Amino acid sequence: MRGVGGRRWRRVAGQIGRSVAVWAVSTATMLVLAGLLPDFQLQSADGDSATRIAVTAALGAGAFGLLSALVWPLLVRLLLLVPALVLGLLVFVLNGSLLLIALRLNPSGRGEVAPETAVAVAAVMSAVASATGGALAVRDDDAYRRRLHRLAARRRGTRPPGPTTPGTVLLQLDGVGHDVLVDAVANGLMPTLARWLAGDRPTHLLTPWRTDWSSQTGASQLGILHGSNHDVPAFRWYEKDTGEVMVCNRPTSAAELQRRAVRHTGDGGLLTMDGASRGNLFGGGADEQALVLSIATRRRNRETRSRAGYFAYFSDPANAVRTAMSFVAEVGRELSQSTHARLTRQRPRVKRGGLYPLVRAFATVVERDVVVAAVMGDLLAGRTAVYADLVAYDEVAHHSGPRGRDAAKVLQRLDRSLALIENVAEHAPRPYRIVVLSDHGQSPGETFHGRYGLTLADLVRAGCGLPVPRRARRTHSGTEARAAVRAALRRPVEEGAEQHRPARHSEPIVLASGNLGLVSFPDVPHRMSKEEIDARHPALLTTLANHPGVGFVLVRSEEHGGLVLGAHGASLSVDQLTDEQGPLADFGAGAADAVRRTHSFPHTADIMVNSWYDPTEGEVLAFEEQIGSHGGLGGCQTRPFLLFPAALSAPVGAGQELAGAEHLHRVLRRWLRESHGPQIPLPTSRQEHAA
Repeated sequence: MRGVGGRRWRRVAGQIGRSVAVWAVSTATMLVLAGLLPDFQLQSADGDSATRIAVTAALGAGAFGLLSALVWPLLVRLLLLVPALVLGLLVFVLNGSLLLIALRLNPSGRGEVAPETAVAVAAVMSAVASATGGALAVRDDDAYRRRLHRLAARRRGTRPPGPTTPGTVLLQLDGVGHDVLVDAVANGLMPTLARWLAGDRPTHLLTPWRTDWSSQTGASQLGILHGSNHDVPAFRWYEKDTGEVMVCNRPTSAAELQRRAVRHTGDGGLLTMDGASRGNLFGGGADEQALVLSIATRRRNRETRSRAGYFAYFSDPANAVRTAMSFVAEVGRELSQSTHARLTRQRPRVKRGGLYPLVRAFATVVERDVVVAAVMGDLLAGRTAVYADLVAYDEVAHHSGPRGRDAAKVLQRLDRSLALIENVAEHAPRPYRIVVLSDHGQSPGETFHGRYGLTLADLVRAGCGLPVPRRARRTHSGTEARAAVRAALRRPVEEGAEQHRPARHSEPIVLASGNLGLVSFPDVPHRMSKEEIDARHPALLTTLANHPGVGFVLVRSEEHGGLVLGAHGASLSVDQLTDEQGPLADFGAGAADAVRRTHSFPHTADIMVNSWYDPTEGEVLAFEEQIGSHGGLGGCQTRPFLLFPAALSAPVGAGQELAGAEHLHRVLRRWLRESHGPQIPLPTSRQEHAA
């Protein structure tokens, strides 16, 4: 008992010492700022002694610290209905208001500051206090653990002690291909993962897996979390029975896709028992969901819960100020990098102006910080299974290239996030197994528009004999980060351009999903056959199949069933497709199976167009404004990675391939059972082989 009491007193003494040190540093910061800023005064107009000025600063710093600790969480709770991103921008104003109140409460009555100056002073003081507290606690595991426990308790309240069986953390590095990860580890960009993979007896093992034809987050994550991505032919597609364009990162579409997957499998998802879903498109059946797009359109409690992670994070003023400053720095970094790319005439290159610097900063700073904090809270709460998506790399690689310097810097920062999560797991109430995976990779290459001066929609219109705009309109990308920004701003419905409504009902709807294009004729209620298309537009299929920027085309034939068309009249039934010969010969293993499966979907477009692919350089031609793309076949985009603890069973047997997101879902279910995690019932044979 004496030893326990002694440790308790030492902890209390250490905490008091750190608090006094932070107070002293804050006081010194206030004195320095008062000397530098003319609108910030700590003395009367007649002047005061140095001692009195120091006392005024000490009292002001103390009052500001107390108000930040006591009032800030209440302010955040009161602002729960304010859009999350707006709350981040209000951080500085609210901090400045607290400083003004603190100076008014100062017994000396000598503190005075202009409102606009108060914002700057409060921001600097919060940043300095946060840095000082962190520096003092960096070697104190107990202090670090207590701080993280406070974060978890503030978000969910206390929970009883968890079981001693291992929990599982699944961290998705969005868009990081297997080969990119291998090179990043070899080049020292990701030392945490390098340490896990090093030595004769590594703690983790690495293997690639193969996506479906639709190599994008919507299809992959739906399959991983819910066990079925049946009837998801692309990132966006037109459904003739409803007359709607489905877009995977639109909240209403995400909710509908999740509902269909649950109905198809008869199961709630991977995280149904004591699980948490953080920053994902889909919930996976988790009871705890934050920053999940599929619930972003629900009203009342559900809507606020979808954005709860932002408020849990920003309720700590130190977090708010640090993230806000990093946000501004990231915007500046993007402006500098894009300017350098333009001045040096880098090729390929896409426009990175407009709101993109803000979108990038949101993905690489705000989304990352909030999701990582939510995962840390889940670990300290002892949750059984956690799945989180970090979208930073995918957003940057789309515009800077998957192997560019900008993307490499993001990988370094993601590795630091993994190290932080590993550190927190050591303090969790139960052991954890950390699995890191990606949902797809990215393939480099210039855009279809950049190489040929026209979009896929222009080419389709030309093949139909319709007028083509003299100036081609670019197809803007719709990435996960943009959807997250819209949800944070409570503007989840996509902009009007995403509706893709034709000028006349008989004109084709042309949609782009990376280097995969979809053509639909909305006036025909069924999937048109090759014979019907040829009768209406005799030159269309020939124009598409023979264009040098097109790799192959998939259509339905009344005589042959599914038909793959290539250049120079090449034509092959999907039943006869092989990976070794024909139009798919350059696209690698599994391409034929992927095309056959997509052909069977009810909502496959009238015409499916996959871009050209150069197997030597690994390049494709994106139908969107992206120089790193994914969504179709060709190159690294279909080859993501799975990094898992060596203690778990092998994903597949020797000589077998981990193919498809649904297959990966079954592997993860097995690993959860091995860890005595959620008791998820195995799917029936019908469910495993459906679709």
